[in-house]
Amino acid sequence: MTGCGTNRTSTAASSAAQRTSTSDSDSVREKLHELEQSRTARIGASAIDTGTDTTIDYRANERFPLCSTFKLLAAAAILHKNSQSDADLMRQLVHYDESELVAHSPVTKTHVTDGMPLADLCKAALTRSDNTAANLLLERIGGPDGLTDYVRSLDDQNTRLDRREIELNRWEPGEKRDTTTPRAMRRNLLRLGHEEALRARDRSQLNTWLRANTTGDDAIRAGLPAEWTIGDKTGGGIGYGTTNDVAIVHPPDSDPLVLAIYTNHMDKDAEADNSLIAETATILARGLGRLD
Repeated sequence: MTGCGTNRTSTAASSAAQRTSTSDSDSVREKLHELEQSRTARIGASAIDTGTDTTIDYRANERFPLCSTFKLLAAAAILHKNSQSDADLMRQLVHYDESELVAHSPVTKTHVTDGMPLADLCKAALTRSDNTAANLLLERIGGPDGLTDYVRSLDDQNTRLDRREIELNRWEPGEKRDTTTPRAMRRNLLRLGHEEALRARDRSQLNTWLRANTTGDDAIRAGLPAEWTIGDKTGGGIGYGTTNDVAIVHPPDSDPLVLAIYTNHMDKDAEADNSLIAETATILARGLGRLD
């Protein structure tokens, strides 16, 4: 774990950095370890306060299954392709048939007869975690290999996608396919949603979709104050209670935080536990000096 701050913005930012001392970092580590022990779980977390560059990492370089958090990368790749080489891509009407539908496709299953514009498929994948929509996005960027190539362009050498929905959610300890690390995903989200890996209008669109997400109310959002603005993308696996969430978090009148939280349980038959994500988010925000 690291807990360091640099004075790049203001006196207030400097004070926030000073509040996150080595002892604070040790306290975060201890609290996350205790939470793991109490839930018989493994937690991977990476967080940054963009106002101070203070970071908190816990198991941040260990591999966890991507699950549906890959969908924000797929949507970002589509936005990037639209702006760089195919200006009509987002308006393209995508047709598909019933045989292409997979489990949990609440939006695409209602448009088999008329198809959907690619922009609406991005929205469905991010706001409803629609699996068929995500597979259709992958087809437009070269499949799982194309998504992996895209994250390499973001200087991420860890994240990889090997399969499509819903097979990519099947994970066993030691599996490398369809995995990432919390630090890699935190950095990806920072670049895509806050920095300049996407053009300003595309970055704004990505954040709009993330803030409209309907699947995250019990995850990171549940661990932070209701008045904070949060855009997130959740993920859930098949087996081991795998539950993930990554988010850009805007406290009022303050620079955003970027959080990536990945979890799994030790028991193969364990159920998903969003409260584990929520409690981790609370610990991280306190460790960054944003909560009392």
